[in-house]
Amino acid sequence: MSEPLVKHLNGLDADAAIAELQKCCGSSWWCGQLAARRPFDDAKSLLETVDEVFDRMPREAWLEAFAAHPRIGDLDSLRMKFAGNREWSGGEQAGVSVASDEVLQALAQGNDDYFECFGYLFIVCATGKSADEMLAILKVRLGNDAESELAIAAGEQRKITRLRLEKLAASLAENETNR
Repeated sequence: MSEPLVKHLNGLDADAAIAELQKCCGSSWWCGQLAARRPFDDAKSLLETVDEVFDRMPREAWLEAFAAHPRIGDLDSLRMKFAGNREWSGGEQAGVSVASDEVLQALAQGNDDYFECFGYLFIVCATGKSADEMLAILKVRLGNDAESELAIAAGEQRKITRLRLEKLAASLAENETNR
């Protein structure tokens, strides 16, 4: 995390801060809570606050965050609009772009099975994972009980959000460099 990100978030009005944070996490509750906790003293306090807010996040807010993601392996949903994170979602799921039709079909079926079992999208931090790896993870997680799986999915959401905060910080740094 970077100090320019802290400065940027601290300098925005509440609505603009929420809009920036929604690029990182699709939960309006999380974004609102984090924006309300500004100003942050430094990058460390920002990250501590991110975790504190996640620790208090209610189930409905987790489900809202999960719903903001495209389905793993669903190339059509990657092309859809997802609250400002379409480019990041596509890059995170780059491993599916080279997957065989067989693996993509298995992912589609696994996603359907997962949704039927748990009532929300399969969430995994896909960065650096192949489609085969994600399919294997999905198959294992289908065996979890509902409470355990929600905790695992929430942990994956945390990882995704942190990566996206880093991407937001990097894009701000790049914009600053290009000025």
